[in-house]
Amino acid sequence: MAMTRTTRRPVARQVSVSVSFVLMVMGSVIGVGALGGSPISEAAGGLLGTDATYIAPASPAFTLWSVIYAGLGAYTLWQWWDRTDQRRIAGLAIASMLLNAAWILVIQAGIIELSVLVIVALLVVLAVMFRRMTPAAGGLQRLVVDGTFGLYLGWLCVATCANIAAALAGAGFAGWGMPEVLAIAVLTVAAVVGIALALARRGTLAAPLALAWGLGWIAVARGTEQPASMPVALAAAALAVLVVATAVVLAIARRR
Repeated sequence: MAMTRTTRRPVARQVSVSVSFVLMVMGSVIGVGALGGSPISEAAGGLLGTDATYIAPASPAFTLWSVIYAGLGAYTLWQWWDRTDQRRIAGLAIASMLLNAAWILVIQAGIIELSVLVIVALLVVLAVMFRRMTPAAGGLQRLVVDGTFGLYLGWLCVATCANIAAALAGAGFAGWGMPEVLAIAVLTVAAVVGIALALARRGTLAAPLALAWGLGWIAVARGTEQPASMPVALAAAALAVLVVATAVVLAIARRR
């Protein structure tokens, strides 16, 4: 009987993950305006556009979503062969995908304040997952699971900052008359988080690299688009390099 229980296929979990992935993809289709809605950058009064705040990334930054979605699709397929879910992350994966879809729908509805609560909840879910994921045993698992959710977490750190800034801008907050100083402070905190992620899991590059990707595109946006700010651009670029350098050095040290 014990043998039967340990080898039984967990269909409920596998179907739940798959349905969640489909719902997330459907939400993404709505989010890009393919079904008649506004693209995310134009929804909610344009508060999430590249020119909305000092910490909004340039539009090419969002191509990372394609990689994350592809990784989530790979995870959805992979978990059909993972009968044990030994690290107990399937429930968190389901929550992350449903929250992703919910965030898009909230933005399409123009409720920017509620979107902050949703994206913070998503960030917490991914942080718990990151903490729960002990180093994977196999290379495929490291790539499909750890890599995917690491990218997801790193990017969400930047996206959450941008989302909060957008909500504050929508509420009329002007950064106490020092918006550039405040932007640099927020980006510094984000970089510290990126370094902490690298330190927490030495040798894991996905999360800090995704965070650095976001910082890099904020640098591009502030250097080439409005609101232009060379101090913010330079700070974001320097912080991106610092996060990448730290993560790479730690990865090399771990391999040695």
